[in-house]
Amino acid sequence: MRTANPSGFALLLKKAPLVGAFFVGAIWQASAWAFCPLPDRPQQVAVRQVVDGDTLRLTDGRSVRMIGINAPEIGRKGRTSEPYAEAAKRRLQALVKASDGRVGLVQGVEAKDKYGRTLAHVYARNGDNLEARLLSEGFGYRVAVAPNVRLVACQQAAEQSARKARAGLWRSTPVLRAGEVRQSGFALIEGRIQSISRNRGGVWLELETGVVLQVPARLQRNFPASFFDNLKGRQVEARGWVLDRSRKGGLKPGQRRWVLPLTDPSMLERISG
Repeated sequence: MRTANPSGFALLLKKAPLVGAFFVGAIWQASAWAFCPLPDRPQQVAVRQVVDGDTLRLTDGRSVRMIGINAPEIGRKGRTSEPYAEAAKRRLQALVKASDGRVGLVQGVEAKDKYGRTLAHVYARNGDNLEARLLSEGFGYRVAVAPNVRLVACQQAAEQSARKARAGLWRSTPVLRAGEVRQSGFALIEGRIQSISRNRGGVWLELETGVVLQVPARLQRNFPASFFDNLKGRQVEARGWVLDRSRKGGLKPGQRRWVLPLTDPSMLERISG
């Protein structure tokens, strides 16, 4: 991460009325580097197309899904785009254009997703991490899917910056109460944990209305033993992709319809006791 020379910064401050936009850009750029600093040797690639707010298509034919951000979905096949979906795409297009159409890739530990897309962190030529930039401006939600969780902390900080400023999609809260869930797909859900149980499927955290959070058995090793301590009765905010269990042949008596699998401890935040 780069640091400013104090005397140089003071000189720039004195010249602020003259340099205008450059001064503002310099301050913003310093904060952008602070979120997720550039690693040593990203792979340099050329971008052919920005597909949406979190996906790029390269000139070599690869599709790249950016790690750590989930942008609102663009409407396809007659469906309406989600709020800020088109704006997120345009913002990413502008960032790629400002980088002369070339970006640096750092592939994840898991290199591809189930659709065959390359999973990678993406950096502009000036060292700016594009996921952190989009998150900090409110053009997407932070997500963490193990094992690609190396930048969780800096991406959390970037999103929190947008949330505090009520920027972009945080202008009005996107968080649903557990009883308000009506469809599958990505969501942020708030509720109080009523009970915790364990079986071969993993750990189940039941919220007060309609929703159960699941830590799948295959991912339990990523959750510290103390993670579940004192969770019962806590108000929490969870995020992830909600599944509708009623589509699998009906619900068993007392079973919650909506299940949200937790893919990393950071996908669940404690709000209060």
